[in-house]
Amino acid sequence: MYSKKSKRWRDEGTAPDYRFSLANERTYLAWIRTSLALLAGAIALDQLTPDLANPTIRLIISCFLCVCSGLVAIYAYRRWSLNEQAMRHNKELRYTSNMKLMSAILLILTITISLAITI
Repeated sequence: MYSKKSKRWRDEGTAPDYRFSLANERTYLAWIRTSLALLAGAIALDQLTPDLANPTIRLIISCFLCVCSGLVAIYAYRRWSLNEQAMRHNKELRYTSNMKLMSAILLILTITISLAITI
């Protein structure tokens, strides 16, 4: 299935302490829950609030939430994978500045939904 040249990263380095690996997995699952919550919010906004705002605005916000949900899920796997690889090679875990970006996006989304409700 795999050639000798395409070595899987799970086979490299040494297995990390299971406590750290499980903590990394719990963080991954928390990101997946966040992704599912964004998706549920998109569906709820589209299906359960017909009088909230203009249908076009609702559709745009719902689609934006769906895209964010997918991006968060991809980010979750990527971050889990990079952390696991770093632990296997006894390297430091990388600091991420994406939290600022996600917070800014949620702030803009909150303001947009608040304006859509009041207008």
